[in-house]
Amino acid sequence: MTASHLVAESVWKTIESTHSVNEEQLSILHFLFGKNFERATRIVDQRGVKKISSEPSGRFIFQVVGESRRKEEYFCFAEHYCACYSFFYDVINRAEQLCCKHQLAARLAGSLGACVEVKVSDEQLAVLLSEL
Repeated sequence: MTASHLVAESVWKTIESTHSVNEEQLSILHFLFGKNFERATRIVDQRGVKKISSEPSGRFIFQVVGESRRKEEYFCFAEHYCACYSFFYDVINRAEQLCCKHQLAARLAGSLGACVEVKVSDEQLAVLLSEL
């Protein structure tokens, strides 16, 4: 893990435990993630993050709206994966980013309880995941 990753994780853990974010935390995350974080906050402000939770298992995945005119929606696991192009290009292939804006939006909205909550059955979630 890089120093940037460790700092980011420390900030995220604090936000998750308090369900709130302060100016200093926003400043640190902006420094670490730059424009991706700015874009992520816009997505969260526009209520563009759905948390799709399945019952009875409680498993979940995020669905995050993109910023283009087409308003595509990307499935992602906030800490590990996003189905968008930027995740594969900037995060995986070139290793220029720690994560994409959709992951940041999912993590921020999830930490703050700012997601649109959607409940589905375990079977419905399995179908969604099989389409990834």
